[in-house]
Amino acid sequence: MAKKDEVKGHLRSRFQKGVDKAVEKYAASISFDWRLYKHDIAGSIAHAQMLAGQELISGKDAELIVSGLTSIRGEIEQGKFEFRPELEDIHMAIESRLFEKIGDVAGKLHTARSRNDQVALDMRLFVKEAILETVSKLKDFQAALLDVAEANKAVIMPGYTHLQQAQPVLLAHHLLAYFEMLQRDVTRFQDCLKRTDVSPLGSGALAGVAYPVDRKLTAQKLGFSDVSANSLDAVSDRDFVIEYEAAAAITMMHLSRLAGEIVLWSSAEFGFVELDEAYATSSSIMPQKKNPDVAELARGKTGRVYGNLLSLLMVMKGLPLAYNRDMQEDKEGLFDTVDTFVSTLEVFTGMVKTMKTNSARMGQTMSGSYILATDLADYLVKKGLPFRQAHSVVGKLVQYAISKKKGFQELSLDEYHRLSSLFAKDVYGITSETSVKARNSVGGTAPAQVVAALSRAKKLVGKK
Repeated sequence: MAKKDEVKGHLRSRFQKGVDKAVEKYAASISFDWRLYKHDIAGSIAHAQMLAGQELISGKDAELIVSGLTSIRGEIEQGKFEFRPELEDIHMAIESRLFEKIGDVAGKLHTARSRNDQVALDMRLFVKEAILETVSKLKDFQAALLDVAEANKAVIMPGYTHLQQAQPVLLAHHLLAYFEMLQRDVTRFQDCLKRTDVSPLGSGALAGVAYPVDRKLTAQKLGFSDVSANSLDAVSDRDFVIEYEAAAAITMMHLSRLAGEIVLWSSAEFGFVELDEAYATSSSIMPQKKNPDVAELARGKTGRVYGNLLSLLMVMKGLPLAYNRDMQEDKEGLFDTVDTFVSTLEVFTGMVKTMKTNSARMGQTMSGSYILATDLADYLVKKGLPFRQAHSVVGKLVQYAISKKKGFQELSLDEYHRLSSLFAKDVYGITSETSVKARNSVGGTAPAQVVAALSRAKKLVGKK
């Protein structure tokens, strides 16, 4: 059997000195890239089988290699594998163990392959897997939003611009706005998958390989839909990682916006929603507190995901072709983004599913406001007044009502007539209900439009 340092010794045959211990620690990535073990082993198995199929190694050797790799995968999953930092990365760790298990035959596995196309392959397999999980979690969260929207499709709340009450909207309509954001996110990840789903295996270090390999066979075995068209690009491309992180950053921005609203809505001043106790915390000294920590953490973690994206963009921006060791810095940020992002989706799904809405409080906040001002202007327009004049009349009416500390419903018809003779008794029929019902344009907040939007949204996530 080969010694533990067999692989490392082969790689340093050009040198007379060993690696400085500080450099060895500095350069090692095994502490984080161990997560690529199943992708690395899957790639190696497909590669060995292809080598045998092309008669570059014997079928017997391929079987021995595959058996050894399968055994190593079992050791890792059972927690019996020793990850040694002096072996630098997951590729060397697995190959070294393979030498221990099957001897010199292990050395045949790296025929027609470089660590450059090997790591590119591993990363693509990892990102493909991450995309599929991400899309699944996004759809779960969308379904949770739809459940709340469906249960509150008749609830009217104040809509805001500049965080000032603007016009009444249905709560379901408000939640569906987030559904639409998330649907764009889903399509972004699905689009990212198309560009990730390309096998780089067979590109070698940078120039291709000098063996009659069957790249389409390995791609097919590994579930890729295509092979890379240029070997230089294949080993130096991390666009697919950047694209995943960019899509994650956009989605986290959407979640952060919702988080901000939930923080406001759950405050005593708003009181629109109450978070379940499982998704809130108390204070170390103020026992009355029920803090929306999940939402606040999501806002904070959004910056973390942004940072990972910007970090990789900075790593890649000045790199000449082809592979450079700088690119080892692609992994920690990606892993952190996937972990942060997926866990945020999971806790948001639970938080939204369990939160209680307070429709009475939403209605109460509109009762003394001037949120129906636009409806009064529309009323005058229907009576024949140009909109700009109607806007001016209602602006003065609001100013008058504020000075008298009255709401619109409290003004007498005589007071209305001070500003326009077009006002009649039917002005008192303008309510938040008539306001939302009137917004019946496609995509509007009218009940009929919201019912149609809910139906469309359910189809998109496969809900009945």
